[in-house]
Amino acid sequence: MIKVSNVTKTFDGFTALNQLNLNVDKGSVYGLIGPNGAGKTTIIKNLCGIYRPDEGDILIDNQPVYENNAIKQRMIYISDELFFYSTYSIKAAADMYSKIYPKWDWNRYQNMKEVFKMDDKRKIRRLSKGMQKQVAFWLGISACPDIMILDEPVDGLDPVMRRNVWSLVLSDVAENETTVLISSHNLRELEDVCDHVGIMFNGKVVLEKSLDDVKGNIHKVQTAFADGIPDELIRKLKPLHISEFGSVKTMIVKGVTEDIKAQIAKYNPLICDILPLTLEEVFIYELGGMGYEFENIIL
Repeated sequence: MIKVSNVTKTFDGFTALNQLNLNVDKGSVYGLIGPNGAGKTTIIKNLCGIYRPDEGDILIDNQPVYENNAIKQRMIYISDELFFYSTYSIKAAADMYSKIYPKWDWNRYQNMKEVFKMDDKRKIRRLSKGMQKQVAFWLGISACPDIMILDEPVDGLDPVMRRNVWSLVLSDVAENETTVLISSHNLRELEDVCDHVGIMFNGKVVLEKSLDDVKGNIHKVQTAFADGIPDELIRKLKPLHISEFGSVKTMIVKGVTEDIKAQIAKYNPLICDILPLTLEEVFIYELGGMGYEFENIIL
């Protein structure tokens, strides 16, 4: 569906994207995460055809995106920084969207009133940021896009509305195979909605896998030994991070669960528990292994 190959983008000598590769399958929900300055918004603007790459290709269904109106008419982009014409009401914006997007559905638009509960005669500029974000989703979902690209999409929404918005988006994924790419710092929320994840660092996607594979390859191991953890075991496991609480050591280890357990069992541990990691922990320790600094946080 979306294929990004060796894309480079520079601004005044600064390399924002550096030979970046990214793949999003049709009907998937792809979470794009990374530290500030990693290049997430830059690649999103390239995906939407706002920027043109200096090098490389960005294809959607094997067609280039830049200056391709047919592809853009299948895509909705909801940014963290929303823009609406200052004189437009919600209904006026809907009229404009209906002329741009061939699959616009007025019945869906009317049904969405029951979710967002706003008078569509209201001027959008007079609404709060959170309500403007709701309008963006109201219009975006009514356009029936094949692709939704969302940059910090639910910031400013209250918990109930966040749940409603995600329910609407995921219903479209399930029923219409809508393809969704989400960039967000709320990793706990992404963990609930995404099936694939890409981690960006220094202008590249450094890890790209299904969420289950990402979390299945890295583990939190809690151990305790009568005479302390053997140095030989640490050399074998090559932990990304070690913390200590009393006699219990917690290690972040990559590898297959059974292999890790077998290695530890050779040294007769008093305790050996292997716990699942959250997406936030995977993010911290994957980037920590690449030299991204973080504090010694017990998670």
